[in-house]
Amino acid sequence: MVLNTKPFINASDLRFKLFHELMGRRVLNIMLVSTPYDAWIMEADCRLSERIVNEYRGLNLSQPPRLTWVATAEEAIAALDANPFDMVITMPSLADMGAAALGKAIKQKKPGLPVILLSHDAIPSPATTESNVVPGIDQSFVWSGNTDILVALIKSTEDRMNVERDTRSAGVRVILLVEDSPYYLSSLLPILYRELVGQTQAVMEGTLNDEHRLVIMRARPKILVAGTYEEALELYGRFESYVLGVISDVRFPRDGALNDTAGIDFLKHIREKCFDIPLLLSSSESTNAARAKTIPAEFVDKNSDTLHRDVRRFFKRRLGFGEFIFRKLDGSEIGRATTLKSLERHLRTLPSSSFSYHCERNDFSRWLFARTEMDLATRIRPISDADFSDVESHRQHLVGLIADRRKERQKGIVADFDPADADFDTEFFKIGKGSLGGKARGLAFVASLLRQNPKITSGYSGVEILVPQTLVITTEGFESFVESNQLRDLSKADLPDDEIARRFLEGRFPGWIEEKLHAYLEQVTYPLAVRSSSLLEDAQFRAYAGLYRTYMITNDCEDLRLRLDHLIHAIKLVYASTYYKGPKAFSKRVGHRTEEEQMAVIIQKLVGTKCGDSFYPAISGVAQSYNYYPFSRMKPEDGIATVAMGLGKAVVEGEKNLRFSPAHPQLLPQRSTVEDILENSQRRFYALKLEGACHNLEVNDGAHLWARDIADAEGEAPLARLASTYVPEEHRIRDTIHVPGHRVLTFAHVLKYREFPLAELLLDLLELGSQGMGCPVEMEFSVDLSGEADHPSQFAFLQLRPMTAKSELEQVNISDHEIENAFCYSGNALGNARKQDMADIIYVKPADFDPGQTVQIAREIAKLNAMMVKAGRKYLLIGPGRWGSADRWLGIPVSWADISGVGAMIETESEKLVAEPSQGSHFFHNITTLGINYITVHAAAGGRLDWERLIAMPRENDLSFVAHVVLKESLTLKVDGRHSRSVILIDDGCA
Repeated sequence: MVLNTKPFINASDLRFKLFHELMGRRVLNIMLVSTPYDAWIMEADCRLSERIVNEYRGLNLSQPPRLTWVATAEEAIAALDANPFDMVITMPSLADMGAAALGKAIKQKKPGLPVILLSHDAIPSPATTESNVVPGIDQSFVWSGNTDILVALIKSTEDRMNVERDTRSAGVRVILLVEDSPYYLSSLLPILYRELVGQTQAVMEGTLNDEHRLVIMRARPKILVAGTYEEALELYGRFESYVLGVISDVRFPRDGALNDTAGIDFLKHIREKCFDIPLLLSSSESTNAARAKTIPAEFVDKNSDTLHRDVRRFFKRRLGFGEFIFRKLDGSEIGRATTLKSLERHLRTLPSSSFSYHCERNDFSRWLFARTEMDLATRIRPISDADFSDVESHRQHLVGLIADRRKERQKGIVADFDPADADFDTEFFKIGKGSLGGKARGLAFVASLLRQNPKITSGYSGVEILVPQTLVITTEGFESFVESNQLRDLSKADLPDDEIARRFLEGRFPGWIEEKLHAYLEQVTYPLAVRSSSLLEDAQFRAYAGLYRTYMITNDCEDLRLRLDHLIHAIKLVYASTYYKGPKAFSKRVGHRTEEEQMAVIIQKLVGTKCGDSFYPAISGVAQSYNYYPFSRMKPEDGIATVAMGLGKAVVEGEKNLRFSPAHPQLLPQRSTVEDILENSQRRFYALKLEGACHNLEVNDGAHLWARDIADAEGEAPLARLASTYVPEEHRIRDTIHVPGHRVLTFAHVLKYREFPLAELLLDLLELGSQGMGCPVEMEFSVDLSGEADHPSQFAFLQLRPMTAKSELEQVNISDHEIENAFCYSGNALGNARKQDMADIIYVKPADFDPGQTVQIAREIAKLNAMMVKAGRKYLLIGPGRWGSADRWLGIPVSWADISGVGAMIETESEKLVAEPSQGSHFFHNITTLGINYITVHAAAGGRLDWERLIAMPRENDLSFVAHVVLKESLTLKVDGRHSRSVILIDDGCA
């Protein structure tokens, strides 16, 4: 199944986007109209502006409003033309106009602008007036010097502005408050908002990240205020489906006159329509408590000294705020839940009678509504025991819904790791407030892409596409460790890597990180990969691929302290690699200062299967969406992949693997004959060694890795799924392991018979990554093949980083005359350039080349490179086989530090070794990222190099295997990246 469709946003993400758009109208600019004396009292005595800002910060409310003061009604009307105000607050006594007249004037000029009356004294009691409504005034409040009322009236106004859209689009809940007295409204409303925001804060503390916290704040229930029976009835009718609870006074206007039973009648009307809506009757007369029971409704005395506590109890016990309290039928408590995870856990063991009790009262859905889990609550609310064959079926259904929602919410999210409340179904945790680093950013982005594209993630039956569970220690951890141990100066020190590692290992590890890692390892007992994620790693155009260290640890010791020591040891070594020679040389080349580099660390679940004393994935690989070496019917845009059995070390270090185009998985010219297959197939693979690993703490990043022969994996599941058999008697390779013979890794079951859809998956995921990053991409992955019907195989993303597309290249023209007269011509060249900055050539002498001496050859090149770097001169490097290969029999195993001054490289042929191009390796990625041109000269493809002319040139340095010549003038290098061809021109008089 090849989708290759543009990414689409799934329903969950549309909801998430929709929640971001809640509270679209905000009160940001307020005009305060008052006498200078009132303004002085508010600002100088009460410090109004400062206290509003502090209130907003304390309640985690963003964008505190700006107050503009004017002294007269005339100034107020004029200011409306000069500024876009969202609200007007007026005091009753103005020099030139009354508050009501000002309100009317404002409404004539700005009909929709809210006007709030704020009085020092109680407005006349409704007992002496038919209605407390003041024409031109939207709401009236009493100012007693408490800034809580300012925050409350601002939020109340915003709720009115947004309630229509937010309820309809996102199902936001509504709390209806019926109160006509400005005095009591000014007392009650701040209490309600304080409880509301306190509940929201409590929910936010258990959420995954800042983005979710913002969404929860915006999706909090809204409070709507009604002052008459008719207004209350209209609001309830309009928002009936969204009402979370109702709080009502007893006496307020009805039919234009004060009515002694309006509140009781209103609550009874609601109770008749809906049995389970929490109702609260509020009154200044304690005798109304008995009347509340007839509704039935809760009761609070507005004059009570415990009013705040009583309201809070109603919010927690009836509206679902705070913890969920599980109760028996007699009301006694049997447990509490604070999160979805703990709710799910308690539900599994809750007595059936208690479960049914809470279901009948809709307690679960109400609690979820209060926590802004609208979708889940809406699905749960209409379900009852009657819909199932028995209570247990109902319970399992509810538990399943909660578990699915909890897991869905965590996909693609980077959550702060909190030991007290960590949900280990979360895919991506972080420790610290710093950056995730480049590699972890890429992984987090992939997780987000997968969440947004369920057509891909659910489109492959029997395959789970994922990012392995990941914990990132942000760059804050590195900064803390380096600063506390005074290691910063090592960024400038010219010390061997082993010495750098020793000093880092001696450093004291930050306790705040160790404490969290201890809690993490209490729950995690599977093998781990500890990987680098520097700020610049996998950055576009300057990616530090493969320069830092990765460590595999078994994490299976019984002693938790020992496992923690292993993990901290590995983290320190990843930190140390920041200051190793390779990264320093690379930083110097790209113009970065090593002391400015910061390192995050990825701790990731290792994908694979335990086979005896080893652990490894069936397949590891690297895939690129752009193929620099297309042939036959391949197109560059078809991409290229390199795969191996076992851990990915064999791939990224350029050993013998299998390269194929995902669009043409059976087009394998390097394996066209039996001899080719036997010569080019993978002979060994890497696995994590389990035996004895508990006591093995070494600096070497391969200390726990085990290079195993393919033959040793006989009887292990991965080999059975990937291998064929060479039958010597038939001189034939048969795609089965059920015949006698020699096992050969052909991957035929995957690429030819498609028992696992690897090629199709790579096409889809490379397309997805390219669209997401806006450029060609490279990804690292691993595959765990399952042989069980009820256990899916896994395709795991390990890395995603950008490449540079040829379509972005400037035009470089190469003429036929230049090709004819070139010192070197190639039809397989990488990069795009016109260079005339090299007059030095370092080359491996063809006559002296010995495949058994490639390590010594690398040392000689490193020696000459150091001289060139010191002199500040770039050079052309020429040699046979695969540059940078970890397998010294496939090419010269130089590291980046060995060739850090190189300007261009040529890979030549040699009868003494045969190697495929090396574009899957980290070494190769760094070469192309830096814009170092990589030229492959193969005679069969029309390539040529004038060896006779080169060998005849005078040698500046002549070592055992390597020579160095200096031209009188710089050579000319032209690389046409659009057509993958290049020429090198040397004037006859320059040699």
